[in-house]
Amino acid sequence: MTYDPISRTFLDFFRERGHELVPDGSLIPPPGDPVLFTTSGMHPLTPYLEGRPHPLGRRLVNVQRCLRTTDLDEVGDRTHLTLFRMLGSWSLGDYDLPRSLRWGYELLRDGFGVPHERMHVTVFGGDDRVGPDEPSLRTWGELGLPVELTGEENWWSNGPTGPCGPDTEIFVWTGDGPPHGTPGTDERWMEVWNHVGMRYHRHGDGRLTPLRQPNVDTGMGLERLEMVLRGHRSVHEGESLVPWVGGVCDVWGLRDASLRVVGDHLRAGVVVVGDGVRPSNTGRGYVLRRLLRRTLTTLWRDEASRTLSDLPTAPVRHTLDSFRQSVTVDEVREVFTGEERRFRELLRRGRPVVLRRRSRGPLTDADYRDLHDTHGLPRDLVDGLLAEAG
Repeated sequence: MTYDPISRTFLDFFRERGHELVPDGSLIPPPGDPVLFTTSGMHPLTPYLEGRPHPLGRRLVNVQRCLRTTDLDEVGDRTHLTLFRMLGSWSLGDYDLPRSLRWGYELLRDGFGVPHERMHVTVFGGDDRVGPDEPSLRTWGELGLPVELTGEENWWSNGPTGPCGPDTEIFVWTGDGPPHGTPGTDERWMEVWNHVGMRYHRHGDGRLTPLRQPNVDTGMGLERLEMVLRGHRSVHEGESLVPWVGGVCDVWGLRDASLRVVGDHLRAGVVVVGDGVRPSNTGRGYVLRRLLRRTLTTLWRDEASRTLSDLPTAPVRHTLDSFRQSVTVDEVREVFTGEERRFRELLRRGRPVVLRRRSRGPLTDADYRDLHDTHGLPRDLVDGLLAEAG
């Protein structure tokens, strides 16, 4: 299965069970939302999870583009991406979490063909404020899946305040041979689907109060699911990443983690530009600037002549078409190369600053902070300039 049949299978399953399709929205949240980018499928639905009636009803489903920068340091491994698609389903005060778990198990086993014996689940085991998630524990016991009880790992929230609640995560074995161990002891157990019993609102002082209605919010990464279903070892073997892996390798000769980081960041940058963002020193523009400068820092690590003027056309066009964006490849290349020119000038001015600072002795954390805050030089770039100077 590739993206289209996976998405259709997921959407059709829930539409047959009374869910209405919510269209995929931009990465840009609506005005007044303090979050820079849509980070999960539930993000645009926050007002409805808090009790406002949704115009499409109480059962919803969609595939939403999302962008997260909290895992940037892990991008380049086999499972983390900056930009991804989230398969989501919601009950807005309608059915309960056990029903969602049964449907999730049914879809994975019968709809996607994931064998029962390759699944493992985790459940919130309680803390000093909320007790164990007994209904989920009973449901998985009835379905015969192995269960691991955890603490805060199975408590979901979209930030320090707002809707939250206990969740249960479904893991699938991605290793060779029969499964063994648990998600907590073997990384070959990969989290695929998260089902949240969203029942509380967390306040700024940490208090939890019940939401006006109990909800169910589920989210499953499309790229991760494709990896599982096609037996891949990495999300970078998937339909939307393969063009980037091939293009980046052909043009710049990168391999391994550097190849994956550059492909991931450029793909994310294309969609961010396609949704109307341009590089700047603040807000969304700064996130785009950071992605492009991390890309350039990686490209220049062992070859300073590499340039985004050579940005491969095919993966850019593939990504723009996939996300139905109207900007052109030339417009994307112009944004990227403009940021490259600014970054090269920053390096030209920053190199002597770094070397003067280093002449006083080894750099401290305070030096790194000042170089970043005063001169706009990130730590990895400072380290690169020092290595370059021997």
